[in-house]
Amino acid sequence: MKTLYYPEDDILELVFNDKPITRETSQDWNVNVSYAADGSIVQMVILDAVAAGLIPFHSEQSKLAA
Repeated sequence: MKTLYYPEDDILELVFNDKPITRETSQDWNVNVSYAADGSIVQMVILDAVAAGLIPFHSEQSKLAA
């Protein structure tokens, strides 16, 4: 699993595998889930992740600013 966070846009991307994406769904206005042909989750993208309080995420950048 790979986790990417883009602090300038407050986007969290969770990548579970590198299978080709065949279907995407929105779980809410800010959570999108991508699936492979076998039904497994390939990735999740969470918009406004920290602002919405969905994760208590602290990047190295925010630690340096404190």
